[in-house]
Amino acid sequence: MWVMLVCSIGVVIIFFERLFHLHRAQIGSHDFLAGLYNILRRGNVAEAVSICEETPGPEAAVVRAAILHHDESTESISRAVREAGLCEVPRLERNMNLLYTVALITPMLGLLGTVLGMIETLMALEQQAPLVHAGNLSGGLWQALISTAAGLSIAIPAYAGYNFLVGRVEAVLQSMERSAAEILVFLATLDQEKDGQPHGPESTPGA
Repeated sequence: MWVMLVCSIGVVIIFFERLFHLHRAQIGSHDFLAGLYNILRRGNVAEAVSICEETPGPEAAVVRAAILHHDESTESISRAVREAGLCEVPRLERNMNLLYTVALITPMLGLLGTVLGMIETLMALEQQAPLVHAGNLSGGLWQALISTAAGLSIAIPAYAGYNFLVGRVEAVLQSMERSAAEILVFLATLDQEKDGQPHGPESTPGA
């Protein structure tokens, strides 16, 4: 029971810490990118990088990686974005395996408590046979039932919380991928616009 109590406290701490982290990781990507596009069109790369550094979440991290490599080839920018994304995934999933592990082991701990309670009941039955009072057996039976109930009461919310957080992580990752694709398209378009601009007055033939 003490082990399951510690597990229950850990479940609550991990769930709310991850929930807060994932909440901060979700930003308004449309407004965020729109603001960066305006800044980059003015050629202010340093300001765009600074805004990305001040913005929490994986979307800002991958966009920052793309902007830092904006003057390189498309392949180099894509590689930098992928590397930044791979670095962000472990941060999003940190400690979630612990939550899943608790959801798996607490029913087993409850079953262990049940077995120990039944052993205690059988020992009392053996020691006091043939005259056995019901009160002498109730302690072990209560231990068995409470252990099972406690294990399930912890495992069910832990597993539900884990699946909820997995859904939030997937939503953040999808948003991150969309932002990465959009910034790559924008940088490619911006580069084409710069290449298409005239670099000086054309000379008049025969002048």
